[in-house]
Amino acid sequence: MVALIGLLVLLALIMAKVPVGVAMLGVGFIGFASIIGVQPAAFMMAQTAFSTVNSYSLSVVPLFLLMGNLINRSRISTDLYDAAYACFGHRRGGLAKATIIACGGFAAISGSSMATTASMARVAYPSMRRYGYGDVLSSGAIAAGGTLGILIPPSVVLLVYGILTETSISKLFIAGIIPGLLSIALYLLTISVIVRFRPDLGPAGERTGWADRGRALVRVWPVLALFVLVMGGIYGGIFTPTEAAGIGAAGALLFAIGRRALTWRTLLDTLIETAVTSAMIFFVIVGAMVLGNFLNVAGLPRMLNGLITSLDLSPLMVMLIIGLIYILLGMVLESMSMILLTIPILFPIVLGLGFDAVWFGILIVMVVELALITPPIGLNVYVMRSVLPHLSLRTLFSGVLLFLVPDLIKLTLIIVFPAIVLWLPSMM
Repeated sequence: MVALIGLLVLLALIMAKVPVGVAMLGVGFIGFASIIGVQPAAFMMAQTAFSTVNSYSLSVVPLFLLMGNLINRSRISTDLYDAAYACFGHRRGGLAKATIIACGGFAAISGSSMATTASMARVAYPSMRRYGYGDVLSSGAIAAGGTLGILIPPSVVLLVYGILTETSISKLFIAGIIPGLLSIALYLLTISVIVRFRPDLGPAGERTGWADRGRALVRVWPVLALFVLVMGGIYGGIFTPTEAAGIGAAGALLFAIGRRALTWRTLLDTLIETAVTSAMIFFVIVGAMVLGNFLNVAGLPRMLNGLITSLDLSPLMVMLIIGLIYILLGMVLESMSMILLTIPILFPIVLGLGFDAVWFGILIVMVVELALITPPIGLNVYVMRSVLPHLSLRTLFSGVLLFLVPDLIKLTLIIVFPAIVLWLPSMM
């Protein structure tokens, strides 16, 4: 009962716009103190904060963030889009397909859905509008492509999931590759179907010559090579994810210097941005762990396990209920907050049902992707609205609805064929 009251208070605080980390830390501390005592609660909170922030495995977070910020400063989003447009822009729906591919490339270096959506909205939408694309298809492609940011590695959400659940980050990263490519393929197929029946939504653009295509691809090959180096090194066991993050950050710095995209001022701004974002993530992680300790002491996971056993629900039905919970939470929370708020409660249940931790991590990230574009409050849609304020919410949501079908197909395939996720990690 204490745990349930604590969760209700937590949701009320979040709805009142109290920062998620503060809300989880406060509820966790007070709840723990109400059961064990104030002094043990204070010791638990201090010990959790120290051990979490002092964790070697968490150093991977600021390093990957720094890599993404440095490459973003190099205006790579524009080059990725130009390269994709050079290859596909002359076909019907080609600009929308170029947007999806560029989102996939940008996701591989940013690790954030909202950053991917915001960047590609600024880069891709003006071109699609110039060539007469319908706003519904344009906005839908950008919002759907933006969700790839938390699936295609290196993903900050997968990093945090791995740290919270003590699951191999290397395997999580590798496991996200095939589902990420599957997402891109299904989105491209969806665009082809849409423009086949509504060619007015995606007219063909200008054909790019082979020489111009080559120049466009040359501009992005260093960052693609950096991605292959980082992921290939992890897959081959050459270095750990933390070492890979350091190599990636150093490579991104050289890339930015080589493109003359850095001044001392922009370098300082990049470091400050990385430090602030890292501190925010660390604070929320500490809050989630304190909350998890409170829920464990209060016996909530045991109670939920007992409830599921008494109801005699099948494992698949339990997963469907968990998926529905994430979709509902996606209406009010961004991806990181959802993961940190729910994993301490749901992960023990999932393990008890016999599901693989790596498979569950990828599945939950994909459900969170779906929640980010699900009406009535898909946060990726509101990110786009902030960048493109002249587009109505009706237009934006009409666009993302076109891409819900491939997302549901992808989820079904992952559930029915777990090998899509687990095959590559099994080969490590």
